[in-house]
Amino acid sequence: MNSESAKHVFSEKVDDWLMGFYDAFEFVKLVFREAFSGGFEFTEFVRQCYSIGLKSLPLISLTGFVTGYVFTKQSRPSLMEFGATSWLPSLVTIAIVRALAPLVTSLICSGKIGSGIGAELGSMKVTEQIDAMEVSAVNPIRFLVVTRVAAATITIPILSFYCALVALAGAFLNVTVNEETNVLAFLEHGFDSIVFLDIITAVVKATSFGFTIGMIGCYKGFNATNGTQGVGQAANSSVVLSMFLIFIEELFIVQVANWFR
Repeated sequence: MNSESAKHVFSEKVDDWLMGFYDAFEFVKLVFREAFSGGFEFTEFVRQCYSIGLKSLPLISLTGFVTGYVFTKQSRPSLMEFGATSWLPSLVTIAIVRALAPLVTSLICSGKIGSGIGAELGSMKVTEQIDAMEVSAVNPIRFLVVTRVAAATITIPILSFYCALVALAGAFLNVTVNEETNVLAFLEHGFDSIVFLDIITAVVKATSFGFTIGMIGCYKGFNATNGTQGVGQAANSSVVLSMFLIFIEELFIVQVANWFR
């Protein structure tokens, strides 16, 4: 064993990965401690809700509508082979409520919100604005991180619900172009197959995804280094890591939900 390898418990890369995991765990613990220690920054929280929620509506509207319309259009030929196009409203409603709305909303917000938080806090970190806040007796974790994580956790489920409505509008447009139906018949047929567990699962998913996007963006921004290059890396890694974790959480939550069906 040479002297270089003796410095590491496993290897340099494995040790760095474990230390990164430990630092992230400590960061999450610190955020929870500050969140429940009082002195919540309500004005900043409202500002973040506006930034995450209202400013994301145009993008969520477009992607949700296109998702519902295209999914319905692509599902139609398969159902026509079995003479089961009457099942189209049920199929698309289940897919949108259970999976598509939370997932599409979270992936869009991961790219827009996660990268924005990572870049904003990363820029504040490398220009020492966060250090200046500490000197000015302003708690940066409470002011910057807790407010953004709370706003993302609360706002993204609301955006996901809105995305589901818009996606159903896109699905209805495709259905009504091909068959004579009205919106009440479409919704009644579609929601006949939805159970309470589907709604709970969708809310849990969107809440979990929102927390992940906010936390990852803040963690990467707070640990940015190397000037403007580090800011870009923080924004990019925020998107990549949050998307990866969203798919892991999706897999886990679906598996747990299936145990109760």
